[in-house]
Amino acid sequence: MIPTETIERLTDLLARFEREEIEAEALCDDLEAVRDQDIARAMAGLSTEGMIRVLEMLPSERRCEVFDFLEPGPQYQVVERLDEDVAGALLDTLRPDNMTALLESLTPEQREVVVRLLSPKRARQAFKLLGYPPESAGRLMTPDFISLKPHWSLAHALGHVQEHGARSETVDALYVTDEDGRLLGYIGLRKLVLGDPHAEVESLMTDAAASITVSEDREEAARLIQHYDLTALPVVDDGGVLLGVVTIDDVMDVVEEEATEDIHKLGGLGAKHLSLRGASMLELFKKRIGWLLLLVFLAIFAAGAVSLFEETLETAVVLSFFLPLIIGSGGNAGAQGATMMVRALATGDVGPKDWLKLWVRELGVASALGVTMAAAAWGIGLFYGGTMLANVVFLSMIGVVVFGSMVGMLLPFVLTRFRLDPATASAPLISSIADIGGILIYFGIATAWISATAAA
Repeated sequence: MIPTETIERLTDLLARFEREEIEAEALCDDLEAVRDQDIARAMAGLSTEGMIRVLEMLPSERRCEVFDFLEPGPQYQVVERLDEDVAGALLDTLRPDNMTALLESLTPEQREVVVRLLSPKRARQAFKLLGYPPESAGRLMTPDFISLKPHWSLAHALGHVQEHGARSETVDALYVTDEDGRLLGYIGLRKLVLGDPHAEVESLMTDAAASITVSEDREEAARLIQHYDLTALPVVDDGGVLLGVVTIDDVMDVVEEEATEDIHKLGGLGAKHLSLRGASMLELFKKRIGWLLLLVFLAIFAAGAVSLFEETLETAVVLSFFLPLIIGSGGNAGAQGATMMVRALATGDVGPKDWLKLWVRELGVASALGVTMAAAAWGIGLFYGGTMLANVVFLSMIGVVVFGSMVGMLLPFVLTRFRLDPATASAPLISSIADIGGILIYFGIATAWISATAAA
């Protein structure tokens, strides 16, 4: 759990330092017991100049750690204002995966500025990682890992870890590779330390529980780490050569980003992720206007559906009183169904082949929900309009809830079938479709009932 009180206190403290209300020495004393991640989080509320002042007053090693935990946007703002030598030194200390994240977030012009500040070795490494497909495991991995050879003794392997461990992001799992770099398995650090120093690595090696190819989607990396309860996942090429590792902290960032993206899509906000704190009014406008304009267009069809039943409305004006209740129930049922299906598809709980079984089950659940809601609505209809209205509302509620639920359940599968993100089946879109269907169902039943009554 993020220490909210600590962040709030630290944010206030850094803001006072930015306003020059407290001295650097006093701030240093306060920051000694604070984690680097918390300092970086609190710095988000400062101006670029304020962030630079805080970084400059930190000890050199800690300055690099705090900079590493900043978001890509603030990182670039800081780098752009610093002296080139200082900026280059900071950039060269970034972990490879964080460097990739920074470069991914920049425009081509901004990327050129950053690359020019990097050492040749780091620049080559950065371009290599950027060469992998967007949102792939290759973009997410770090190439800094420790590999052991199967014929090494445990004593030799431990010495190798002590010598090179500082450059590796994790040493919990040590990967064993052959002479060509192909992944053979892994050995835990505990086994390495506690085992017979004369034993060979191969004798204690465990086959890798899982690995992922460099071009696979990063969401698959998150699923594998969760399923096999790993702290790091090896990334290999098509020939099985170990290229890097994806660590659990990177996966947690992916899970958060993907969940945020799906929530935004479900709310009709698009896929682009913006920080609400730092987003401008124009960015927020552009993020929201697209879906709203589409929904206005769909609302025209809803209005057209109502106009088809003008005669019915003139005959029984009281029907209009129940229109919001009927169509709102269908939209709510559809949104519920879509939310469950999108989440289940995203987590791998269900797959595209499960659609028929789920459709049958959802039909039964939706029918039960419709009857229950219809029974409640029947009494309201009886009170306001008599038996005729109550019966129309009862039948319409069942039909609308079933229709909305079916749309909400099936649309994510249809989108998946066409290789589209099922989260695009947003709640506003489904509600609009359910509204149009609900109007047709409600007034269709009302028209049929009125006609049957008149004929009798």
